[in-house]
Amino acid sequence: MTAIRLLLVDDDPLVRAGLSLMMGGADDIEIVGEASDGAEVGDLVERTRPDVVLMDIRMPSVDGLTATERLRGRPDAPQVVLLTTFHADEHVLRALRAGAAGFVLKDTPPAEIVEAVRRVAAGDPVLSPTVTRQLMAHAAGAAAETRRARARARIAALNDRECEVAVAVGRGLSNAQIAAALFMSVATVKTHVSRILTKLDLNNRVQIALLAHDAGLLDEDTGA
Repeated sequence: MTAIRLLLVDDDPLVRAGLSLMMGGADDIEIVGEASDGAEVGDLVERTRPDVVLMDIRMPSVDGLTATERLRGRPDAPQVVLLTTFHADEHVLRALRAGAAGFVLKDTPPAEIVEAVRRVAAGDPVLSPTVTRQLMAHAAGAAAETRRARARARIAALNDRECEVAVAVGRGLSNAQIAAALFMSVATVKTHVSRILTKLDLNNRVQIALLAHDAGLLDEDTGA
């Protein structure tokens, strides 16, 4: 089994040491580099080619949000998981829209952080449905109707089956759960997700979930 190549980014050396110890104990994860600021990330990614970047949001020079936006604009960009001390914030929403695969709290149990890296490397987001709803709530406001109209215009590019898969992704279901719910194979689900990402020019499943929410599809799905 090929090890997951991981880059650690945090301005606190004690936090980095703890993360290094935690991740280094996993047989399937290889730490390929460490950085103390987002400004260092681009060059390190170029040199080390990580699969996943585990990065703090708040850093003094270039923060994790800006670094995420820069990374996800690159071809063959690694997945990004953000470390934060707060549960829901508009800055996290910005990072998710930029293409981050999710975020974990710094006080999350070590085993769960390790599992989050594994999940992201496998293509799954690391946001629980509860946290996803918290983040999406920050998107509501005066611009909600405009955002809904734009999202619906983009969603119109999908066929009915792809819309069903997009809604299921928005509800936080895994590929296996979607396959069971929609009576299709996991391989077919993966194909639909790939087509959705391509058609809508999105980076990952979290962005599908956000767009489905903006379009009002999740409200319709739950009968709200």
